[in-house]
Amino acid sequence: MQTGRALGAVTLTILLGCGPAFAAASHFHGDRYAGLAKVSLDQARTVALKARPGVITDQELEKERGGTGLRYSFDVKAADGVYEVGVDARTAAVLENGKEGPNAD
Repeated sequence: MQTGRALGAVTLTILLGCGPAFAAASHFHGDRYAGLAKVSLDQARTVALKARPGVITDQELEKERGGTGLRYSFDVKAADGVYEVGVDARTAAVLENGKEGPNAD
């Protein structure tokens, strides 16, 4: 039965590697606001990628007008360009989902 266990471990490794596309989003800005958020970063990522499929290349938690005033902001690289997707950090509502202009933040 050793073969079965090894195969199970390989299958689990492959499945864990096939999650949503968070690839290049290595930095997170906004730790100082994390205690105010009711939605986790992982939950907000899932919402953002559902609204705009692609790869998250930047992420931030910031105070900004709209919604409850606290939002996660994601840069999502899609096939046709880079989009900014804003997710309310208290309600998980999508507040923004637009193509980045030439003067992106």
